[in-house]
Amino acid sequence: MGFWKRLFSNSDAVFTSEKIKFEGEILEKTSDRAEQYRILFSTEREIDLYDLEELCDSVGWARRSLRKVKKALQHSFLVVSMWEVRGNRRRLIGFARATSDHAFNATIWDVVVHPKFQNRGLGKALMRYMIKQLRKEDISNITLFADPQVVEFYRRLGFMLDPEGIKGMFWYPD
Repeated sequence: MGFWKRLFSNSDAVFTSEKIKFEGEILEKTSDRAEQYRILFSTEREIDLYDLEELCDSVGWARRSLRKVKKALQHSFLVVSMWEVRGNRRRLIGFARATSDHAFNATIWDVVVHPKFQNRGLGKALMRYMIKQLRKEDISNITLFADPQVVEFYRRLGFMLDPEGIKGMFWYPD
């Protein structure tokens, strides 16, 4: 009983299911035993690329080469996935990753939450977890790129648009 008590009361709880190490707080939990589930985070990089592709498809993102996605995950500083766990079944419902210079700066990329799980505070929880993990590594400058329709979402999380007049610049091949 101590394990379950610790799992449900400790925000630093960790457990393993089907080779995925889950950590962090339980974000949601139902009381109905027949439909009981948990929503948890993992920082394991071993994510099924087809599950990730399905998640990205669910929000209408353009498909990317799985080879390149795999390489991006391998070279990311931090990878966070969010899972719905029902019994021994798990489903990828959220994802984000960050690249970094490992000292001062990190950029968050590919923040996605499945549409069926949006508007429940899970995107905020995912971003707060990302920021918490980056701050644990003493990263003090966290940036991201946002589509116009989600700028306000990130602003409410403390991100600033063009702080001190700083502008992002891009170079694209012809």
